[in-house]
Amino acid sequence: MKLSKDLAAVVTGGASGLGAATARALAANGVKVALLDLNAAIGEPLAKELGGVFVQGDVTNEASIDAALAAARKAHGQERILVNCAGIGIAKRITSRNKQTGTFDPHDLASFTKVIQVNLIGTFLMMSKVAAGMQAAQPLNDDGERGVMICTSSVAAQDGQIGQVAYSASKGGVYSMTLPVARDLAQNGIRVCTILPGLFLTPMFDNLSEEARRSLAASVPFPPRLGSPTEYAALAVHICENPMLNGECIRLDGALRMAPR
Repeated sequence: MKLSKDLAAVVTGGASGLGAATARALAANGVKVALLDLNAAIGEPLAKELGGVFVQGDVTNEASIDAALAAARKAHGQERILVNCAGIGIAKRITSRNKQTGTFDPHDLASFTKVIQVNLIGTFLMMSKVAAGMQAAQPLNDDGERGVMICTSSVAAQDGQIGQVAYSASKGGVYSMTLPVARDLAQNGIRVCTILPGLFLTPMFDNLSEEARRSLAASVPFPPRLGSPTEYAALAVHICENPMLNGECIRLDGALRMAPR
């Protein structure tokens, strides 16, 4: 796929972090970008800066997704690129000791379900909605390519740590969906790949102390630092441009393998 002003993209979680960096990279290549996010306060100024459009949407809500995609398509036409970056994380063990009673309390269902809804179900909903539109579009090139979808998993899908039961389950689901969805959509010229980031400097790390950040950075073999969202964005752009990348899950982690804790 040759990136150009003739293409439209939708980036979920596009107002910040990995999504914002990817939106910038796509826009720098001429692509018309729609930022789909809940945070209008930062999403609208960024969209204006990029010459794109901000569409407020909740990836866990089907009606909200439909409305957001309709607004994006009204502005830019049928999207040919989808990048799923919307995601959340929590740190909870499967059980935790109750300090008052000394007994163990189970992981609450509500927070587990919320992470699954955003990270896994949200990704599924976006792919299914966008695929329906892409399938009806005309091919872009001689290969018959109609579009590309990029999802965001995590190294936690393979190296889940203590306290990551919900997060790892959600990201493992995204990892496992990649190949069957790619096979499903191959006959219609739609490619699907997933990126598994390691430790990246995103808003999820905002509450960590500088000492904690340095400790995490030192755990990465090389380069011994936290990843930059621009490095995720560079891989996303390459996936779009390389037609043989399909059905693949790619670790982007500096050779990191997460310890149990």
